[in-house]
Amino acid sequence: MSDLKAAAKLAISCLDLTNLNDDCTEEDVRELCARARTPHGNTAAVCLWPRFVPVAKEALAGSGIRIATVVNFPGGMDEVDDVLDLTEQAVRDGADEIDMVIPYPKLIEGHAGDVSSLVRRIRKAGDGALVKSILETGMLANADTVRAACKAALDGGAHFLKTSTGKVPVNATPTSARLLLEAIRDNGDPSIGFKPAGGVKTTEDARDYINLANEIMGDGWATPQTFRLGASGVLTALLATLNDADAPNAAEGY
Repeated sequence: MSDLKAAAKLAISCLDLTNLNDDCTEEDVRELCARARTPHGNTAAVCLWPRFVPVAKEALAGSGIRIATVVNFPGGMDEVDDVLDLTEQAVRDGADEIDMVIPYPKLIEGHAGDVSSLVRRIRKAGDGALVKSILETGMLANADTVRAACKAALDGGAHFLKTSTGKVPVNATPTSARLLLEAIRDNGDPSIGFKPAGGVKTTEDARDYINLANEIMGDGWATPQTFRLGASGVLTALLATLNDADAPNAAEGY
């Protein structure tokens, strides 16, 4: 197997196959769940709006594919009680993972403690669910602000650092990915995971993020337990690589 094919196979196993479109329907969710079972193995998870968690739970029964959903999404400034209620309901409905947007406008204003507090409270409300903190790195002014976001999320107990919502002009980039991975490395707990999201379009993109993660964290670190790719269209490209088919045109959006 070529290096690119090996990367494609690993990327599928680490993929959070995503539909966070505003017009998403139950039929779209069932189609997403069907796509998550591929001839080359299952994706790690599907990621969808909270209202669709029960649909996904039914569609994925027995598959081992995890269900991720989003809270405080996408702006990061919802009422805290509403965010906690939504988290609790999502977990009751069957969510395994909570991708939560940090209140990054407050972080930009210097209130890092608000970020840590919200992560901590969502962890408690999630009652054992995996908590991925979305830093929205494309909205943070500079590397120091990104590092502050990483520290605040980690101080709150985030299980994963995630770059982006996919809903702003600049999403995952190699530069932001390196900052998040260095923060995880320097934190000293290699079980904390990393998820680039938005802008992962091609097999080469996926391979490059895998290689970057392993460069910073150590060979073999990137597994579904510690590394996820947040994307919707890249699965088509990964399957084309494994099937020796022509690569599709890079999809727009997430």
